[in-house]
Amino acid sequence: MTFPPGRTTLTVRATVNGARAAADVGAGTTLLDYLRDALGLKAANSGCDTTSCGACTVLLDGRSVKSCTVLAAQADGRDVVTAEGLATGDELHPVQRCFRRHHAVQCGYCSPGMVLAAVSLLREHPGLSEEQAREGLRGNLCRCTGYHNIIRAVLAAGQEGEA
Repeated sequence: MTFPPGRTTLTVRATVNGARAAADVGAGTTLLDYLRDALGLKAANSGCDTTSCGACTVLLDGRSVKSCTVLAAQADGRDVVTAEGLATGDELHPVQRCFRRHHAVQCGYCSPGMVLAAVSLLREHPGLSEEQAREGLRGNLCRCTGYHNIIRAVLAAGQEGEA
């Protein structure tokens, strides 16, 4: 997407959590800022702004991306899912349920990004091994070092076919 000559803002229209959304953004606005500031969705967290921690992970057309380094304009016309959009009403997404059941949430800061990365990983690798789970989530950091339970939850979701 290119900005028209002389314009410094652009209207980004995307499907976010199943609903159409639109907001004017500047050329350098990240997808994270679009979601948090323009749309008021707070599950994606700002942790590093360098793709190092994964706290800002969302699904873009079904694949996990670190929203702190994706421009909002790149999401124009695309499908974005945040942690707020995984559940159906009061029913948690199966991966969210496994995180809850296996106590894979400590402080919770990394949890939205970790869950979305796991959803994408399980879609891409059904029946993944522990090694694949660890490798697939290596770009998402848990500062509480809750990795053991996170990996248990992801493996459980995979074994239950819950992606």
